[in-house]
Amino acid sequence: MTTTETARTAWLDGVNPVTKLLLAVLLSVPLFASIDVTSALVAIGLQLLCLPLTGLRLPTVLKRLLPIMIFAPIAGISMLLYAEPAGRIYWTFGFATISEGSIVLAIAVSLRVIALGLPTILLFGGTDPTELADALSQVAKLPSRFVLGILAGTRMLGLFLDDWRTMGLARRARGVGDSGALRRFFSMAFVLLVFAVRRGSKLALAMEARGFGSGIPRTWSRPSRLHPRDAIAVLGGLAIMALALAAAVILGTFRFVWS
Repeated sequence: MTTTETARTAWLDGVNPVTKLLLAVLLSVPLFASIDVTSALVAIGLQLLCLPLTGLRLPTVLKRLLPIMIFAPIAGISMLLYAEPAGRIYWTFGFATISEGSIVLAIAVSLRVIALGLPTILLFGGTDPTELADALSQVAKLPSRFVLGILAGTRMLGLFLDDWRTMGLARRARGVGDSGALRRFFSMAFVLLVFAVRRGSKLALAMEARGFGSGIPRTWSRPSRLHPRDAIAVLGGLAIMALALAAAVILGTFRFVWS
């Protein structure tokens, strides 16, 4: 059995992609109500407990989460240096002050960035773009012309990666790819931009010729509907956020964002 076939058996694959979008909002927006370590840690922990429902493996999730984990501390630096001092003062220079309170706040902000990015990885790691487009048009009632255009553009991303890899190999074979990394990056980016414009023009012409730009209501080969599983998924998302915020309130770490 292939990896794709294994992923198809995951419980989350039976959830409508529009419901996944709603879940991403439910698992993200409530975290903006408070800046504390407890709610972020509880949210991350509960979301990771739902990992078997997604069909993704933990190493895969961690690999995709790595860029967020690397840049998350950057979000906490401003809080670390410029937050209102509280508790013991460890270092001060000009307007920058590192205190006990600013350290806690910086950690909370960094964890919150991870907690905000994790739901997207878990929910859409195995979502097929075509299924998402079907759901956006049939369930969310977005204009089909807009949805199909986004789908076509998404399908081109893989080609851009292949083009970038091919250009790198070609430059290396010609002996011009071993030095000047910055200059090489911008030159290859410009060539890729030219490829993108040309490919986009051809794609738009082809889609127009096939009637994708028509205002006539379209039919869909694969129906997209909501099912009881979608309601269960939404209730589960609400429960995760309620438990995360309740834990912060019970432990006394809840800190309203505007306070």
